[in-house]
Amino acid sequence: MADSAAPPAKEEEKRSWADEESDEEQEAAAPPSQAADEAQPSELKKIESLSISDVKDGGDRAPEDSDGGGRLLDDPDDSDIKAVTSGETVYNSAVAFEDLKLSDELIKGLYVEMGFSRPSKIQAITLPMILTPPYKDLVAQAHNGSGKTTCFVLGMLSRVDPRKKIPQAICICPTRELAQQNHAVLLKMGKYTGITSMCAIPSDSANYIPINKRPPVTDQVVIGTPGTIKKWTSARKLSTRDVKILVFDEADHMLAEDGFRDDSERIMKEIQRSSGGCQVLLFSATFDEAVKAFVSRVIKDGNQIFVKKEELTLEKVKQYKVQCPDELAKVEVIKDKIFEFGQKVGQTIIFVRTRNSARMLHQSLTEDGYECTSVQGALKQEDRDLIIKEFKAGLTKVLITTDLLARGFDQRQVNLVINYDLPVKHENPSEPDCELYLHRVGRTGRFGSKGAVFNFLCTDRDRSVMEKIERHFQHHIPEIPNWRSEEDFESALKDAGLL
Repeated sequence: MADSAAPPAKEEEKRSWADEESDEEQEAAAPPSQAADEAQPSELKKIESLSISDVKDGGDRAPEDSDGGGRLLDDPDDSDIKAVTSGETVYNSAVAFEDLKLSDELIKGLYVEMGFSRPSKIQAITLPMILTPPYKDLVAQAHNGSGKTTCFVLGMLSRVDPRKKIPQAICICPTRELAQQNHAVLLKMGKYTGITSMCAIPSDSANYIPINKRPPVTDQVVIGTPGTIKKWTSARKLSTRDVKILVFDEADHMLAEDGFRDDSERIMKEIQRSSGGCQVLLFSATFDEAVKAFVSRVIKDGNQIFVKKEELTLEKVKQYKVQCPDELAKVEVIKDKIFEFGQKVGQTIIFVRTRNSARMLHQSLTEDGYECTSVQGALKQEDRDLIIKEFKAGLTKVLITTDLLARGFDQRQVNLVINYDLPVKHENPSEPDCELYLHRVGRTGRFGSKGAVFNFLCTDRDRSVMEKIERHFQHHIPEIPNWRSEEDFESALKDAGLL
């Protein structure tokens, strides 16, 4: 079933894009053994309607980021997928995973380990573009929840030769937590392939090995953070001469000026120099100037995927403003309202702006006997890992964090997000960081579950920032009438479907 090229589309107006992170979607009802056979005509039509159109002058189209394995998107209108193809290659949409000519071991991993039935809509179009020779580069702007992680993990696993004990695929992520999460997906999906992998992240003190004493990496897939991967390649512990596929996950974050741009670009140049070029997959929540500049230098003749979904979590998750007279009132709301009701609704993430705020809030709550944990960049790696592990296991209910976990952190049971401090631009605290706001909001309401977000406002600047966020997304956020009223918070949580 080949998708025919559509005529050039008219340039679309610029829009702002949400970023709802949702790594897995609801499992399709068909059992794995029947997946290939039960492609009903109605389902076929849905996938066929997502034709790959040849758009030459598409302008800026921003979709959103998505991680982790998607089943089938629930609503056929949930995503508007557009593709910009380069060259003469004809791509066939994949109704079933068998259409992708994957190995039996990978098919088994998808069905048995991942529990998938058939590709989600973005996978149906994106995977053939990744897996079809001549293996063109791909720039993908996609919202979280559309199945992005499955796309690039499957792409890496399919290109690796298990007989060669040398790195052949590299995935670069902005945080150790996202690298570990992606690595876990790869281990699960590739369980039956015999492919080995390594997570290249900063070592904790207990497991630290000086770089000169590290043996050369022989694993075929390496997933890690830019600094560690650059350190390993510079020390000639991670060979890049056989790398066939390079993935940038959360590229907009990594290529930002205050992010990991230098390390990311050095890794790219090293791979191009030593391997003679490889397939580059670049996944980004936004298509900002930093990403555009990188794409223009690195990707000369690639395909593009845009998954549009404009009001993502702003529509799915109930958000509220809470006017607090001072910082003490914020803490009081958390103790007397959030903890009171939070025990009944699942887990809570509280976002603060600075490491110091995380420490102070954690100390204030624990001194009063409230159980919570906190994560921020100054913690030892082993402590961070343990706290995240306990929260993911449901052993702790409340997690205080900086924006370290705003992106890519995936936890089904999180039903409440508290913006103790609103997200603002680092260089201009009077301006909101709207993308970051959406990343934070995307920590709740995942996998189709209910969620609520409370935004604490204390100063005139807070109120101005909140107004700008509402204007940016053209989304009114109602206010809790009285920050002291238990009834008002209870009513809000009932309205969100959590009580």
